[in-house]
Order: sequence, then structure tokens, then C-alpha cells
Amino acid sequence: MLAVVLIQLVPYGHTHTNPPHTKEPAWDSPQTEALVHRACFDCHSNATVFPWYSHVAPMSWLLERDVDEGRRHLNFTEWDLPQKHAKDVAAEVKGGDMPPWFYLPMHPAARLTDAEKQQLIDGAAKSLGPQAAAHD
Repeated sequence: MLAVVLIQLVPYGHTHTNPPHTKEPAWDSPQTEALVHRACFDCHSNATVFPWYSHVAPMSWLLERDVDEGRRHLNFTEWDLPQKHAKDVAAEVKGGDMPPWFYLPMHPAARLTDAEKQQLIDGAAKSLGPQAAAHD
């Protein structure tokens, strides 16, 4: 029990800061924008919503790592900067890699129907530019 209390003193994962938005993509439709906001923004933007469990270690550590990594790979709110994985959105969604399986139980709104996945895939090509070939 003492260990559970002591790990709360580790500062990593406690800041929960959202840097400012600088620019979003020119979305092809309000539907694409809404789907990306719903399924991707918690990890791939500067608009992360930090749930209650993000204040409790070790979950706070995992969440901070996931958000930092997500923003580093693709950040929809820093579109004025190069985004090395912008071309991979369709493949990641089609392959079921995004949103990740472990995110969905606590964020059921991010679960996309097949029709929503296809709409996001189509919207990514129109909004973000050419997409990498989606794997099956």
C-alpha cells in the first residue's frame, strides 16, 4: 500500500498541459472533422481531455507517454508544422490500429462503425492529401 502512495509523488504524468492550437487541416467536411475529433484528438492534438484516472499513477504515466507519442507522430492542431504520418491515417484506421484497442473501453465514443471508418478514410484523402495504401 505504501508503494501505491509513494508512486503518486513521481511528477511524470501530472502536468496535463495542452499546448496552444496553431492550425488544423482544411477539413473536407464537418463530418470528417467530427470523426477525427471524436476518434483521434485525445492523443493526436493539443486538445487532449484528461480523464480522472490520468491523475493516478501508474495510469498517469501511461497516459502521458501515449499522448506525448501520439502528438509526436501526428498532431492535428499543429498542421503548420510537418506531420510525418499524415499520409498514414487511412491505413491505420482501415487496419484497425487506430484508435488502439486499449483506448476504446474507456472511450466508447471513439469506436467507429464500418461506415464511419470508411468516411474517415475517404475524408483523410481529401483533407490531408494522398494516403498510404491501406493494408487489409
